[in-house]
Amino acid sequence: ERLSLRKYRFMHFASVEYEGECYMTPRDFLFSVMFDQVERKASAKKLTKKEVDAALLCVAKAKPGPTFFRELGDKGLISYAEYLFLLTILTKPQTGFQIAFKMLDTDGNEQVEKKEFFKLQRIIGKEDDLKTAGDETVFRGAEQESSGVNTMLLIHFFGKEGKEKLRYSEFFRFMENLQTEVQEMEFIKFSKGLNVMRKEDFAEWLLYFTDEENNDIYWQNVKDRIEAGENISLEEFKTFCKFTNNLEDFSIAMQMFSVANRPVKRGKY
Repeated sequence: ERLSLRKYRFMHFASVEYEGECYMTPRDFLFSVMFDQVERKASAKKLTKKEVDAALLCVAKAKPGPTFFRELGDKGLISYAEYLFLLTILTKPQTGFQIAFKMLDTDGNEQVEKKEFFKLQRIIGKEDDLKTAGDETVFRGAEQESSGVNTMLLIHFFGKEGKEKLRYSEFFRFMENLQTEVQEMEFIKFSKGLNVMRKEDFAEWLLYFTDEENNDIYWQNVKDRIEAGENISLEEFKTFCKFTNNLEDFSIAMQMFSVANRPVKRGKY
């Protein structure tokens, strides 16, 4: 079977197996977005039902916040469909999630049930995966629904029995917390653990996500243009990340102002 790049990456970082399926732990997910690769044992650890139940109990008790994934560590299962969904949360503007949520919110109470959440995963994942691996996400979302395995997100959003409903306000906070958690970890990594990031460290962070072939040229430009001694705070770093996440929304808004032939005032900006 030919794996997509994302499926290959998922399999590389997934450290546990349950009922024949590979899963990530919360720690695995964080590592997958922080590092190119990790040293991994030859095979994933096979979990028993008792071990899975104990881990999911920890998930049920865990409080939401910007350290949620770090505090859970190896407690909890993340499926491949959820992995793609979480990646989308980190890279897409919130507008798309709002639209998808409203599509499923037929009674207008701004909340969805567990079965509707699977549809949300497929809607969000399908758009992203059409660019990478065909209908793999759509298939995986349906597969997860039929497997009956309680994963970390399902327990966190819908409780142990799966009867609770997920409000959009809660989901919105979850998205913000996940983005903040990853941003804080990236800041710590590239600032070398300090409270401020040098501008050359910030440039290194940017180059981490660019074409490796041109990095030497880019890095030389950085050395030539950036003055030594200038620093970036964590809050400034978060603000930049938030802006880049919303560039798609920003672009649409600018196009609308252009079509309307109206100037963009500072307040609207």
